[in-house]
Amino acid sequence: MKSAVTGGAATAPPVKGKRKSVTGTRKLVAAGFLLPALVLLGALVVYPIGFSVYRSFFDKSGDSFAGLDNYIELFTDDTILTAVKNNAIWVVVAPTIATALGLIFAVLTERVRWSTAFKLVIFMPMAISMLASGIIFRLVYEQDPERGIANAVAVGVHDTFNESAGFPRARPLPVHPLKPAGGGAFVTKEPASAGTEVLLPLVGVAPAKMPSDAAPAKAARPEDGRVTGTAWLDFTKGGGGKPNVIDAEELGLKGIKVEAVKDGKVVASTTAGADGTFSLPEAADGAELRLPATNFREPYNGVDWLGPSLVTPAIIGSYIWMWAGFAMVLIAAGLASVPRELMEAARVDGATEWQVFRRITVPLLAPVLAVVLVTLMINVLKIFDLVFIIAPGSSQDDANVLALQLYRSSFGTDADLGVGSAIAVLLLLLVIPVMLFNIRRMRRETRR
Repeated sequence: MKSAVTGGAATAPPVKGKRKSVTGTRKLVAAGFLLPALVLLGALVVYPIGFSVYRSFFDKSGDSFAGLDNYIELFTDDTILTAVKNNAIWVVVAPTIATALGLIFAVLTERVRWSTAFKLVIFMPMAISMLASGIIFRLVYEQDPERGIANAVAVGVHDTFNESAGFPRARPLPVHPLKPAGGGAFVTKEPASAGTEVLLPLVGVAPAKMPSDAAPAKAARPEDGRVTGTAWLDFTKGGGGKPNVIDAEELGLKGIKVEAVKDGKVVASTTAGADGTFSLPEAADGAELRLPATNFREPYNGVDWLGPSLVTPAIIGSYIWMWAGFAMVLIAAGLASVPRELMEAARVDGATEWQVFRRITVPLLAPVLAVVLVTLMINVLKIFDLVFIIAPGSSQDDANVLALQLYRSSFGTDADLGVGSAIAVLLLLLVIPVMLFNIRRMRRETRR
């Protein structure tokens, strides 16, 4: 038998019957290492998918074959249709905004001095679980401005540019010289006369809600040619006061607006002082005095963030708060590999920063942006925690998504495992195209 000699060393010819795989490892050994992973994959992924598909063709009890009835219910039940619609909104809106914000943050952080600290702050919400984030934003969106920061800001901005009413529940008693005038306003029962004091007593204002600088009410001094009077809270703590009489402990309605009306037109207006006194010019002589409805409207209480119309955008906002940092970190990593020579050459040729961003930065980052967008799309298709925690029971149907409906249909008080399995199959079918797109994109990138 001859042997081959290479560089003076003899090598034995390969022995038949002992072929090895491309990697040089025996196939049986490789299969032995892969077997535990394959068993787990089959038990935790393949079997549940197969059983869900099988169970989706049976009725609620699982004893009778239901055919496509469960799938037909997915597109005829109003609650499930709302979940499908909301999932479509989530897939379109949340990944797009999160990716756009991540791109903006990644580009801007290259130009700030404390970029690392800024990235840390933006990325920090990723360290918080969905459960904790849901609890945080449930408090943020509280209707009471004293508890919910979103409404505290909204009320603060509103009250800065719009005068708030001072006495939303104030009203006259039947014995008072005032009567309703429609639209929430009140007018005097008799026309006012110059030189005669006009009394405008009201009740219904809690002493604690009175202006902090309100002073004890006092009778207005008569003035020649002018209509004077007093608007006050006709209520004495502990009782003992008399109606239509200014008692010692009763406070003036500071800031309340008083109008003089003749033939339906306002001829004069003023506001009461700290002690409730007011004075109108001679034009008010013979006019009815009116307390307009603006004095009594309910104070602005913020936005109903968790109401039926805004609950889904509000929850999407909390999701973006969490995942914009994730998008920023990935895009920033891609931005670090962009050739700076191209940008500098474009600037030398006279391109503006916006043109450099739009025509160079974004096209070169397209593969990274695609990764972020696809990852977030897969993530939002199975969103559950935030919706379940943030949406209150009264508007949970309006914020419903497929993952939440899957939970409710499978484990709710009136569980129907057939419908729940059909929803699971629908979610799988929605995820598969996105996954295939991602796989094809990754293969194209590998071939480059």
